Amino acid sequence: MTIKGVYANDIGPESDAARASARAITAQGARAKALMDCHIRKLYYGSFLAVRDAEIPIAPNAITAFIGPSGCGKSTVLRSLNRMNDFVPGFRLEGSVHFQGQDIYANHVDPVAVRRSIGMVFQQPNPFAMSIYKNVAFGLRLNRYKGDYAERVEAALRGAALWDEVKDKLHSSGLSLSGGQQQRLCIARAIAVEPDLLLMDEPCSALDPIATRRIEELMLELKERYTIAIVTHNLQQAQRVADHTAFLFVDTSAGGRTGYLIEYRPTAALFEDPREERTKAYIRGEFS
Repeated sequence: MTIKGVYANDIGPESDAARASARAITAQGARAKALMDCHIRKLYYGSFLAVRDAEIPIAPNAITAFIGPSGCGKSTVLRSLNRMNDFVPGFRLEGSVHFQGQDIYANHVDPVAVRRSIGMVFQQPNPFAMSIYKNVAFGLRLNRYKGDYAERVEAALRGAALWDEVKDKLHSSGLSLSGGQQQRLCIARAIAVEPDLLLMDEPCSALDPIATRRIEELMLELKERYTIAIVTHNLQQAQRVADHTAFLFVDTSAGGRTGYLIEYRPTAALFEDPREERTKAYIRGEFS
């Protein structure tokens, strides 16, 4: 693949060093205030190097978007932020992911405890085959919550902008809802346990434009109380909702496909004045 005379395979030491320097300068200020500081040197599945050189700070009470072409490791990086990749055989990470000052990959850290503080919403809505009420209360029961379940369920459904639509049918199956409602139900389930960070892996890709718009509006409301990181293929969506954006690309120089970070900046700056030629080409739609 050729981009404005630059070959995707042509990644020399000087360009690598220049990019690393620019990334370090850009991220330095953000890292000091970050709720999470992701520093992935290398991420493997078995012998396959899936991601390298990805340093992405996640700012509190803001939305950070991961964009880039297919196969660049966006979802892999996102799933590393709450150790979901631990379930993949052969997964190995070299680097660190500091959350509130603690490396979540330290030997003494319980990944289950990590996931209590860092929730996740997946690409396809995945409500459980149980009532709307039990869906939202599921995490509360799992964590042996001692408070008022009805109060917390209502608060979560209100937080997900779903309460008015389901308050009279809480004991109906979550599977009876529309696709957009199901995704908001999954968001309610995630925020019911009051996580500090909410991860969203292409949460609108399976939804129609109206439902997508509602989820985007919801994300902007939720960031007042939560920190959000989102993977999206929709560049317009990143521009609409994200405060910061990380652009990842694919290195094919070794014969495989390894994702790595090209550029991380405030969203407006990245889209209006990208520093890297590959960022410019991606935003122009020259590849996807």
